[in-house]
Parts: sequence; structure tokens; C-alpha cells
Amino acid sequence: MPRHHMAIFAGLFAFMLVAPFFLYPVFLMKVMCFALFACAFNLLLGYGGLLSFGHAAFFGSASYVSAHAAKVWGLTPELAVLSGTVVAALLGLVIGALAIRRQGIYFAMVTLAFAQMIFFFSVQAPFTGGEDGIQAVPRGRLLGILDISADRTFYFFVLAVTFAGLLVIYRIIHSPFGHILKAIRENEPRSVSLGYRVNRYKLAVFVMSATLAGLAGATKALVFQLASLTDVYWTMSGEVVLMALLGGMGTVFGPIAGAAIVVTLQNYFATFGAWVTVIEGVVFVVGVLLFREGIVGVLSRWLRKPL
Repeated sequence: MPRHHMAIFAGLFAFMLVAPFFLYPVFLMKVMCFALFACAFNLLLGYGGLLSFGHAAFFGSASYVSAHAAKVWGLTPELAVLSGTVVAALLGLVIGALAIRRQGIYFAMVTLAFAQMIFFFSVQAPFTGGEDGIQAVPRGRLLGILDISADRTFYFFVLAVTFAGLLVIYRIIHSPFGHILKAIRENEPRSVSLGYRVNRYKLAVFVMSATLAGLAGATKALVFQLASLTDVYWTMSGEVVLMALLGGMGTVFGPIAGAAIVVTLQNYFATFGAWVTVIEGVVFVVGVLLFREGIVGVLSRWLRKPL
């Protein structure tokens, strides 16, 4: 890991350690969950070159399963999050195996279609609670011992999960597997001619991205003690695309910045009601016009260092 990357990770971690003593812990946890979600999506789009319009399927399904496991089955928080993540991985395997048969906009439409299927299933399934969702989800005790029901205590559990996910993504990106993904993204026919089984790599990165998106969704359900239809609705898929593009697609830290900006706008402009989406749209348009490569992408070019 380059020294400037180590410094950024260390600075982020140090800031997040002290942040809950000055800022609202639930807001910070929401930022972390969506930062992990955006980074998981960026792994697929920024490095795999695959645009998915259906990532809410993995985020939302993991949210429902995690909430159900904690409330109905009485699982500890780490097992509830794990169960949601496993379900997202299995969904990613099934959907990915079918979606990678198509390319470009057709791939995106297939993922959107599957996401809508998951949404309608969530509306009708008895265990999801329909339009009410799963409410009053208990956070329980970590490993069955440590009570983490309080916001500030649970915050550090979310911090550990988020940074573990981010480090896994970083390792994937900078592994030989990650370099092959970049080659496929840049020139797929050339990669095929070199003997790489492209579809296997696409499926692998799709499953990895779905799994990490599920990890974010499962954690988010325990943060808000709620799993709702918002988590599986198509606008959630749109939001994560916005986060990745605004921060900087194909960068390590861009999606984190994009998620922080979008969540902050939603949180502090909530009093404007439906106008929040208009404000987000304006910010997105301005960001795209001024920062073609995303905020972190442009900063990386100015500093001449990969971020």
C-alpha cells in the first residue's frame, strides 16, 4: 500500500474514532454504511466496467434478512449481519450468472429487472411486513456478551465492519485479479485473446460486489433498527450510482466522498421535503460539469497520485 493511501486510511480511521463524540452517531453510521455500499458498487462499475441498475436488490434483501434474523430468530448482531450478507452473495451468484450473458445497456436492464422482482417480492412476502417493513429490530449483544444497543456503543461495531469491508475491497482492487478486471474493462477482446475466461471474472466480481453491498445493507438494518421497502426500491440503485460518479468512479476513495456528500445533503436538507431530490440533482449536474472524473478523480489528477 502506498504511503499516501496508508495516511488517508489512518486519517479516516482516526477521525471516525473521535467523530461520535462531536457528531450524531446515527448520521455517521449511515454515512459509513452507504460509503461501503458505494465502494462495493464502484468495484463492479469502476474496475469491472459493468453498470448495474439493480444493486438495491442485494442491499435491500440483506437488510430484510438481517432484520428478520435479529428480531424473529434472535441471532446476535454479527450472525444477523452475516446471514444477510450470505443471502446477498447467493442472490449475486444467481442474478450475475444470468446478467453477464448480456453487455452494456442490456446488462443494466437485466439487473434492473431482477431488482424490481426483489422489490415486488418484498411487498408481498409475509415475513417482510409489506409497506410497514420490519420495525423495532433489536441490536442484541455482540457475541452474546457485550451489550451494543446504545448508539455510541454500536457505532464502533459499524466502524469495524465498514473498515474491514473497505480493506477487502482495496485488496481486491490491487490484487492480480483486480489487474485482470481492469484489463477486461479497457479491452475485453484483447483479454479474451490472451486466454482469460472473461465471463468467470465478471461473475466473480459481480458476486463480490453483491456480497459487500449486502454487508452494507445488513449493517444498515441494525443501525436504524428497521428494514423497509426503501432499501429495495429502484431509487436506491440510482443513489449509489450518483455516489460513485460524484466522488470519482474507478478511484479508491471517491465513492466514500460521494456517499458522504449525498448522505449529508439528505440529512441536513431534510426540512425541504421532496426538494431534496432536486437539490441532489443540481449538485450532481454541477459535479459532472465541473469534475468530469469525479471530485476525487480530479483531485488525483491535480496531485498526480492515484486516490
